[in-house]
Amino acid sequence: MFLYLSKLLPLFIYPLGLASLSLVVALITLWKRPRIAAGAIALSLILLLVCSNAWVSKSLARSLEWQNLPLNPIPNADAIVVLGGATKSASPPRPTVDLSEAGDRVIYAAQLYRQKKAPIIILSGGRISWRGSGSPESADMATILTSIGIPSEAIVQEPDSFNTYQNAVNVKKILETRGINRILLITSAMHMPRSLKIFQRQGIDVIPAPTDFLVSQGDIKELGSTPKAAILSLLPDSDNLNQFTSALKEYIGSFVYRWRGWL
Repeated sequence: MFLYLSKLLPLFIYPLGLASLSLVVALITLWKRPRIAAGAIALSLILLLVCSNAWVSKSLARSLEWQNLPLNPIPNADAIVVLGGATKSASPPRPTVDLSEAGDRVIYAAQLYRQKKAPIIILSGGRISWRGSGSPESADMATILTSIGIPSEAIVQEPDSFNTYQNAVNVKKILETRGINRILLITSAMHMPRSLKIFQRQGIDVIPAPTDFLVSQGDIKELGSTPKAAILSLLPDSDNLNQFTSALKEYIGSFVYRWRGWL
């Protein structure tokens, strides 16, 4: 039940969901309470305009992504741990497993393995039933890795996790059975602050290896590079709204996880 609520309840807090609810209120109250309707419409408009402009969305995303910048050089470890969320199952008409926006996680794991940063790759992630049928995310990631030349004997799958807390708990069991403590943790840069704290809470020696950065130094400089760029960055954009929502999701997730004692 917690898993179901944790995925659905925040939809009423995210900008698009909240704006939609506000418009429903406006529709219901339009004839009998026009002031309330006008306020609800104004709230929806403000939410969408503020949360979908580049200045706000990129600043919020950067506040998370730049907390754990990549180390140079990347230290060696006993294992590379990759968190799920990077693949789309091989459901027709897809001919095989596809990489999602966060697919950089899988490619980065292969790169670090080939650089001999660790001898094994642990893939952690199940598949939530209401998000479609198919193999666990760990199996899908293994399919991608073996297809690009990573030996199957170097891959360990953990297919039972449905959230980041379960990732950490289940991976810890694997590490204990293999006498491993020091890991390179790969996940999206925005997801790294929460993931890092959860794994550390489990007593694991974690080296953050973030990837899938949505905001670069070039993006930040471009915002105000010229007066035209500064003005255009204020215009609503669906990608910016998605970026804002993803960052807000992480902040809400950190709050909930801290409340549950997982951080």
